[in-house]
Amino acid sequence: MTSLKEHGTGNLFVKEMETILDTCKVGLTPVDEVWPNLYIGNVAIAQNRNALQKMGFTHVLNAAHSKQGCIGDQAFYGKDIQYYGIPAEDSLNFDLSVQFRPAADFIHKGLKKKNGKVFVHCIMGISRSSTLVLAYLMLYHHLSLRDAILKVIQSRFIYPNRNFLRQLGDLDNQLKRKRRMCLLL
Repeated sequence: MTSLKEHGTGNLFVKEMETILDTCKVGLTPVDEVWPNLYIGNVAIAQNRNALQKMGFTHVLNAAHSKQGCIGDQAFYGKDIQYYGIPAEDSLNFDLSVQFRPAADFIHKGLKKKNGKVFVHCIMGISRSSTLVLAYLMLYHHLSLRDAILKVIQSRFIYPNRNFLRQLGDLDNQLKRKRRMCLLL
């Protein structure tokens, strides 16, 4: 697996993605729909079970499940909301890429359910949660990272940290290589 850093394009790539993120014209709100029935939001909404139920959420993905973040569990959300927690750190050292596939699978299964509505959150709903949603759009809807970012920033302010942007860039390259290989077969 070749990373963007190995190609010497890591910082240039990250700057390019940050330039796209900087074009976002919407303000930060507690929760926003970024894809049909897929929402990104903050911990305040996540910890308000009544609000989640009123909004019709069937699945909650917590990208800040840790002592420093938001500790949620299935018991808190009850039988009507499926819960999945990822103890991710919003740091320049954390490898969130190992969670791309499991998180995308959880989101996809939630959206496939009858009346499925998925809420993905971290603390602010800016970096960890948006990274996982971008990975989902890339894995399940075959969007490039650039296109996924452009889609999400139409309705929500996001800003994955530089480390997460590099990891998403690596995923983007892997998926592009895989698509090229499939075309050659």
